[in-house]
This record gives sequence, C-alpha cells and structure tokens, in this order.
Amino acid sequence: MTSEQRQLRQTLIFLRTSFEAVQHSIAGRLEDPLPCWLDTSMLTMLSRELTRCCQQAKPLFAPPVTEQLFIASQQCELLLKQCPGVLSSAVCYRQLGAIMLPLSSALQQIDTPVKRRWPWQRR
Repeated sequence: MTSEQRQLRQTLIFLRTSFEAVQHSIAGRLEDPLPCWLDTSMLTMLSRELTRCCQQAKPLFAPPVTEQLFIASQQCELLLKQCPGVLSSAVCYRQLGAIMLPLSSALQQIDTPVKRRWPWQRR
C-alpha cells in the first residue's frame, strides 16, 4: 500500500468513526417522536471530506471501493438535504447506518490484500 493509500484509508477510518459517534449520540432518543436536530455544520464538513475522499480514491483503489465510497457520499448528501428537523431520530439513525455500511465495506475491501500469485502458478 502506498503512502497516499494509507493516508486516505486513515481518513476513511476517521470518517466512519465520526459517523458512528454521531449515530451513537442519537441512539438514546430512538423512541422520541420529535424531529432529530443534528449539527448540520459538522455533517457538512464530514460530507465534504467524504466527497473529497471519493474523488481521491478513483486512481488509488479498485472500482468496487470507489463505488462504495460514492454510495456513502450520496447517502450523506441525502441526509443533509433532510436536516435539520425533518427526520425522526429513528430514521436519522438508520440513515447514518446507510452511510456507514458502504463506508465500512470500502474499508474492508481496502484491508483485504489481493491474493499473490507465484510465477509458477497458473492464472
């Protein structure tokens, strides 16, 4: 893994952890029918960083990784369009999960090394 790939991977871990922290912060209000009021400035910052990572990943990682990052970015933009105060805490919680799922999938694909072949093995 190159230094650029490692740095991008670390940023993706930071983003996943950040979204997870936001999700856990509203977990206590899942039964509350009132709208969820997330900090949109923080979500905007995370969304911008996720979009930047998505763009930087294209030349560095395989297409399945960049596809998962694109899905996470789209889900984050969808959440931002509905914030603040439109979604219930339960729906907001699920939407954050919809961001973390492809983000986690991308990280898992990055962490799984490509099987190495020895020169005498058939392809």
